[in-house]
Amino acid sequence: MSGSQHDHHTPDLFGDAPEADQPSAPAQVNAHPALSDTVELLALCERWVARGWLRDLDRALVRFLATEAPDAPPLLLLGAALASHQLGRGHVCLDLNATLNAPDFALSLPPEGDDLTDPPPLPSDVLATLTLTEWQAALGHPTLISQGLGNTPLVRSDSEHTTRLYLRRYWQYEQTLHQEIANRLSGDEGVCRSQTCRAMGDDSHPELLPNALNVLFRKTTTLDWQKTACALAARNRFAVITGGPGTGKTTTVVRLLALLQTLQLAQSPTQPLRIRLAAPTGKAAARLNESIAGQVSLLPTEALAELCDDAVTEQLQASIPTEVTTLHRLLGARPDTRHFRHNAANPLALDVLVIDEASMVDIEMMTAVLSALPAQAQLVLLGDKDQLASVEAGAVLGDLCRRAEAAHYTPETAQWLENATGQPLPEHYLDPNGQPLDQAITMLRVSHRFNAESGIGQLAQAINQPSHAQSEREKHQAVHGVLRHGYQDLHHLVLGSNAESREEDTALDKLVIHGSPDAFPNAGEGRTDHEGTPIAPPTGYRHYLNMLKAQRPQGLAFEEDKEAYNDWASAVLSAYSHFQLLCALRKGPWGVEGLNLRIAKTLRSEKLLYGSDHMLEKGWFEGRPVLVTQNDYGLKLMNGDIGITLAVPDPRTPGKSLLRVAFPTNDPEKPINWVLPSRLHAVETVFAMTVHKSQGSEFLHTALLLPPTPNPILTRELVYTGITRAREWLTVIEAKRGILNDAVTREVMRVSGVGG
Repeated sequence: MSGSQHDHHTPDLFGDAPEADQPSAPAQVNAHPALSDTVELLALCERWVARGWLRDLDRALVRFLATEAPDAPPLLLLGAALASHQLGRGHVCLDLNATLNAPDFALSLPPEGDDLTDPPPLPSDVLATLTLTEWQAALGHPTLISQGLGNTPLVRSDSEHTTRLYLRRYWQYEQTLHQEIANRLSGDEGVCRSQTCRAMGDDSHPELLPNALNVLFRKTTTLDWQKTACALAARNRFAVITGGPGTGKTTTVVRLLALLQTLQLAQSPTQPLRIRLAAPTGKAAARLNESIAGQVSLLPTEALAELCDDAVTEQLQASIPTEVTTLHRLLGARPDTRHFRHNAANPLALDVLVIDEASMVDIEMMTAVLSALPAQAQLVLLGDKDQLASVEAGAVLGDLCRRAEAAHYTPETAQWLENATGQPLPEHYLDPNGQPLDQAITMLRVSHRFNAESGIGQLAQAINQPSHAQSEREKHQAVHGVLRHGYQDLHHLVLGSNAESREEDTALDKLVIHGSPDAFPNAGEGRTDHEGTPIAPPTGYRHYLNMLKAQRPQGLAFEEDKEAYNDWASAVLSAYSHFQLLCALRKGPWGVEGLNLRIAKTLRSEKLLYGSDHMLEKGWFEGRPVLVTQNDYGLKLMNGDIGITLAVPDPRTPGKSLLRVAFPTNDPEKPINWVLPSRLHAVETVFAMTVHKSQGSEFLHTALLLPPTPNPILTRELVYTGITRAREWLTVIEAKRGILNDAVTREVMRVSGVGG
């Protein structure tokens, strides 16, 4: 999409974000030659790339721009290199003022430096003399940069306190995002409104909305945020429902779909809304599919149908979808391109789109979705604003929800909600100056999974307090107060200063083998859930490997007795989900690569696994759990699916066995998808899983391992996401004391213009 398609002044839906004061340059420091000499700058980029601080892609961009515009100021080229590099780190643009305040965050620096000889200058050395005014003055080359209009490769966006520098494509994503959301929030009657909005304003059904809400939600003495969320989402063509684990996001969205269809069928009994459900990954789509199918069957469809003029009970039930697809499939991804079959020229054929796990959706994908939506369609985003943002650039849900905690509903919205739900809003959620976006966002605030007696819930709450609400010392005290309280579901393990000592190795080994139940009060015995059902004590990986051996079908042929093998595989997969070790890093001894091999060897020493070191690291062996890392539609496997390698009888050679990988499915006729290992190319062993990969999953016992050295990836959001993967038991492991304190006070700061 070219820059000429949108004016660079977009609607201010989000308000002004506070900016830091301009840094002052240190006195009597000589300017680095790279700031004024292109040859010196290119040489500096070469050294940064050689060290791994800058990407080859970023250096290539600088070379290209220097070739196309030999007279370009070196400061402009430096800005382009850093702006490009930010995309690989999740940022949409480069904030010049923020970069001058903290220059070393502009590159991918190792957390503790490195010990190689002749290190290149740090960004803090290079930028030591530079002021914001000087850098801004260099951003004026007509061929390379503009303030929006045109087709220059770079775009600058100026505000009172800073300048943001974009690659044009990402600037355009922001413009489209702003404009599409503004259109859906405008309430402009000249724009074709959705069928639902017209039904709500139909004079023949003035009480339909409140009556339908009363059918869907029981009357309570406290404010029901799920009911509020449904009302607001039905009111707008754009809505966001955010909330932490167990706050009822899935329950809310199922009731919202029933509400929307009831409002529609009351006006047009033969024309139900075309509703689609989507998620960013195959794993997230499968989980929503599982959750939503059971919820739909519990809906009071007969009572809802009685509110309509015609008997539409069967149609109402049938018109609420349970099938969930991935966003790539929904849009029609074109192989080997960034483009989709559905776009502004070929919009999606739907009236309502619900996207679950929206925190995982990056700005490019969110823009593609908005561009492909028909003008009258409604979009509902569902997700946890406090979870880790997408791996790619942008933190769209977090940016949209940055004011959600305080709500900021206008008196007009509050009155409308009271009329619709019968629930008055507390005064502290009202704001006469509330922005249009605020009126479309609901934050679910009551967790039905974690209560006051849950250490997991209390720890999540302590960690999730934003930095502006308390000091670092107060945050540390709150977090460790929870860890020391003695909650039944929480264990804190510190490996100490010598991470290589035998005693500490034993503690970690005990945990991954059998879950260290003795570390929990009463060895994890005696707990029940909210329905009184006993909760199994915490376990480790021994549990599923023992299940694998104990329940293996004996004397049965694999093909002829598939049901028995399916039952066996289902039991093993279920047992595997009882424990999962999560970590922050991919590489190194405390990352996925090192931990997977270490755990495999530990389990081999307990005679729970068999195989050589090479096989445990590179090959296939019975009991190997694998994580799918790319969608494979031919095998019906999605990114994030987990399977277990099992040995089954070889029909060609009696007495011999062969390996198959068992993946669970949602098909009751074929509950297990058995796949040959040779057909699986994009998988990795998953004794240890990164927190990023765990999003959308939950495990009975989750162990979160933090490495012994500080790292920029260790943030409040990562720790929060990791601990909330635990359903009943949580072990927090620090490879070195103090790492947790460092992590919970570091927040993800994704730079973009979406938030201001």
